[in-house]
Amino acid sequence: MNRKTKNLAMVLAGGRVDELNVLTYYRPKSAVPFGGFARVIDFTLSNLLHSGLEQVAILSQFRSYSLINHIDSGAAWDMLGRYRGISILPPSTSSENSSWYRGSADSVYQNLDFVRHHDPEVVFILSGDHIYNMNYQKMIDYHRDKDADLTIACLQVPAAQAQRFGVAQIDDEDGRTGGRVLAYAEKPQNSEFNWASMTIFCFKPQILYAALAANAHEDNSFEFGRDIIPRLMAGAGRIYGYKFYDYWGYSRTIEEYWQSNMDLLGENPAIDLEAWGLRTNLEHRGIRDCAPLKIGRAATVSDSLIYNGCVVDGLVERSILYPGVRVEKGAVVRDSILFFNNKVAADARLEKVISDVNSTIGSGCQLGGCGDLAAKEITVLGWNNHLPAGTVIGGGCTIYPGQDSSEFDRVIGDGEVIR
Repeated sequence: MNRKTKNLAMVLAGGRVDELNVLTYYRPKSAVPFGGFARVIDFTLSNLLHSGLEQVAILSQFRSYSLINHIDSGAAWDMLGRYRGISILPPSTSSENSSWYRGSADSVYQNLDFVRHHDPEVVFILSGDHIYNMNYQKMIDYHRDKDADLTIACLQVPAAQAQRFGVAQIDDEDGRTGGRVLAYAEKPQNSEFNWASMTIFCFKPQILYAALAANAHEDNSFEFGRDIIPRLMAGAGRIYGYKFYDYWGYSRTIEEYWQSNMDLLGENPAIDLEAWGLRTNLEHRGIRDCAPLKIGRAATVSDSLIYNGCVVDGLVERSILYPGVRVEKGAVVRDSILFFNNKVAADARLEKVISDVNSTIGSGCQLGGCGDLAAKEITVLGWNNHLPAGTVIGGGCTIYPGQDSSEFDRVIGDGEVIR
């Protein structure tokens, strides 16, 4: 006899997000490194762990290898055992389905056999590519207490940003906790309400099944915000909003991603990884086996996160360095994020740069804009790039992965894209 699953979590983790350009060239957004040692999806998985949700499915599609490698068995989040676990569900062909996931709703629809097998009391659907700390169990309890067909986690955003999100009008039925959703619009040009959907949904299973089946027959759009929620609103469903007030890193653009990382720094950081209880897979990329950080006699380090496996002999300020990064004597790294195994050679200078894995910046190179820090745009260097000595790359530039640096101009002006 199967044990009934009270809550089944379905994590939407297959998207690329074009705005992150080269950082998602070979990986989904959920697998992008974050914070010097972790991945973006670790926030969702850690929240699930601390909320007591133990049956989890990862819906993955775009270049899934790095994500699958990172998730492994799920042991890093204690999701390994008789009645708990993580299942990774990429698209597959069958007698009924023969396409890639055509949207967030379609990814769940194509796996309804998996959902029905677990026979959950609540289907909990959420994005795997946001930065936040949340107790999901409180939201699920609210969903049950209201006997809701659907409960949506929402966060207030400035009215000027409402057009980026699905936004809801929520009444004050339960004060700060939440209330009935009176209206909903997906990315409206103008909106009188600004409770933005966090892409976290609690569904009654039968309501979800019916809505997905009805939507599948329309064969035009397959998104929860654009299709499923309006369908339930039109059908007078019991839809509630659960209000969230703490930090939420949307990180859809390079600027937002950079800022979320910088929110780890400072005297009173907005993100406290220890307090949040962030877990990651330390076996991935051999993080667990890295030697201790080495800081040389000539080094200066301030307001930075530098993980084990790094060697620093230069100056590092307000930056985040992943395992394997080397900063040689005379090099300067400011307001930057350097992924695994980057090498910054002697006398190179980086300011407001994000550099993907396995890149080498030659001696005397200059990356990033000059002048007023607040006015500089972020320069992004794709993985496996090797810049020859003396190369100058301006602010706001994008260098795609694996470029032939012998063909570079030695001076690349602000805002240029090399691909």
